[in-house]
Amino acid sequence: MIVTNKAPNFTAAAVLGNNEIVEDFNLYENFGEKGTVVFFYPLDFTFVCPSEIIAFDHRLDEFTKRGINVIGVSVDSQFSHFAWKNTPINEGGIGQVRFPLVADLSKQIARDFDVLLNESVALRGSFLIDTDGTVRHAVINDLPLGRNIDEMLRMVDAMLYTNEYGEVCPAGWHKGEEGMKASIDGVAEYLDKHANEL
Repeated sequence: MIVTNKAPNFTAAAVLGNNEIVEDFNLYENFGEKGTVVFFYPLDFTFVCPSEIIAFDHRLDEFTKRGINVIGVSVDSQFSHFAWKNTPINEGGIGQVRFPLVADLSKQIARDFDVLLNESVALRGSFLIDTDGTVRHAVINDLPLGRNIDEMLRMVDAMLYTNEYGEVCPAGWHKGEEGMKASIDGVAEYLDKHANEL
């Protein structure tokens, strides 16, 4: 189980948002001010993956204004990532997405995050990492099941809220809503007011 533990660090080749190819992209050196989302996808030039990557890019400003960096990882090379970015969307590419895509040719990063399927490709794993490296949220989808990027944004908001206020977030909590005090009395008070809404 990776949640509550430190995220496995890595240094690998990557294509940055500006299309620069670097050989020494390090996870811990590229944390956002308030955290990082690392997501794995199976392969470049496939079918579900472009929809997820483009969805992350469409919401990148929302992650950025919360102080969260987004990093994508697959078992493809940095050159494959570069080619995919430079293929138009209407021809099966992903266009100029603005976050780094990391090359995991050895599959060690996917292995360390426990998302490697049959020593072949990564499952659709998404990890929310706090500024100290602690994994606070993880979800792993099977290959045919695309992930929900808005749910990751909700988890970011929940993490930031609990970090700031020390309260806990009830079921279905969204930014701007009331949290709960982490006590029996706090839970009872919240449920007394909101039980019918759950």
